[in-house]
Amino acid sequence: MKILILGSGGREHTFAWKIAKSPLCKSLFVAPGNSGTHTIAHNIDVKVTDFEAIKNVVITHAIDMVIVGPEDPLVQGIHDFFLSDADLVNVIVIGPQKAAAELEGSKEFAKEFMYRHNIPTAAYKSFDVSNIEEGYKFLETLKPPYVLKADGLAAGKGVLILKDLNEAKTELKHMLLEAKFGKASTKVVVEEFLDGIELSCFVLTDGKHYKILPTAKDYKRIGEGDTGLNTGGMGAVSPVPFATEDFLNKIETQIVKPTILGLQKDNLPYKGFVFIGLIKVGDDPKVIEYNVRMGDPETEVVLPRLKTDLVEIFKAISEERLDKINIEIDERAATTVMLVSGGYPGTYEKGKEITGLVNVKDSIVFHAGAIQKEGKTITSGGRVMAVTSYGKTYKEAIKKSYQNIAHLHFDKMYYRKDIGFDL
Repeated sequence: MKILILGSGGREHTFAWKIAKSPLCKSLFVAPGNSGTHTIAHNIDVKVTDFEAIKNVVITHAIDMVIVGPEDPLVQGIHDFFLSDADLVNVIVIGPQKAAAELEGSKEFAKEFMYRHNIPTAAYKSFDVSNIEEGYKFLETLKPPYVLKADGLAAGKGVLILKDLNEAKTELKHMLLEAKFGKASTKVVVEEFLDGIELSCFVLTDGKHYKILPTAKDYKRIGEGDTGLNTGGMGAVSPVPFATEDFLNKIETQIVKPTILGLQKDNLPYKGFVFIGLIKVGDDPKVIEYNVRMGDPETEVVLPRLKTDLVEIFKAISEERLDKINIEIDERAATTVMLVSGGYPGTYEKGKEITGLVNVKDSIVFHAGAIQKEGKTITSGGRVMAVTSYGKTYKEAIKKSYQNIAHLHFDKMYYRKDIGFDL
């Protein structure tokens, strides 16, 4: 098969790394890709939301399967675009159709879905400019801290957790009246705060059947001890040590099953990954959010633990026979640590040369915000690369990642030295 992956991050490099191992993969393309995918696939300089340009790539290279990495093209309806085009209709697309992608595209849509299908989540109300005064009053009924979420896509930055009531009211005003997160915050979901420890559950579905992949826990804050600003993710661990068999059973029965049944009942066409952001409150799981694709950097610890041929799984998804596939998981733990540009998630400089990659032993380096230029690997984004390692335990794995990070360098390189600290 000829396969095209859409995206340019660590997630997409990990997909490419995994898919390149498959005997079913004849040739592999990534659009736009990065310096990591450059070594194992053909990079094509096309934006993930330029559907006409993607169509040209698919036709020119006779692509059989498209794997959609990021959320933007899914929320904008790339799967529907393929289905409605006579030249593309027979191409396999891994990712939900637009109606189902609203689970990530709109926080309010996701909350209504959860309430409708009795999926445990935090109490909430949503507000826009017309009822902002009601928003202030609703905040007064909640106990601190206060959770404000931009309804639309805000690149992982649209969630605020605030301890002070007046500050929460001010931020609600900034979001709704001053477009703090642009179009994403024309509507804001205000939620009760759930106190617990977070983890992520990854599910594959063909629309009828599902398979649960390994759990993972990522670390979102820039600073050690989970302090400072939110980022796209600073590291991850899989499996999650506190996710006991009993707890995993609760996730499946109370959340995964009703989610997949809910998609069917609501006629939301879904072929791909469901990422369920969870929080363990006491002994029970509750849903924080849905994403309609794999997470990053969780992909860099989940896919390396998957022994089954990923292309075989995707084929089964397209043919609605996922129930016939046996998913085999590596018993070892996997951890990843993200190296980021100095100043991230605020302003940062690009174009810094990355050295020491040839000295990495016994770890896998997944490139994210990095590109190949004049024979050199240089930084091109905030999150630059993820260093993934295996170990009998997550502690052994994380030690390997840190040992190998010592070989890597670029100007103002930063990483958290405490991944897994709370486990």
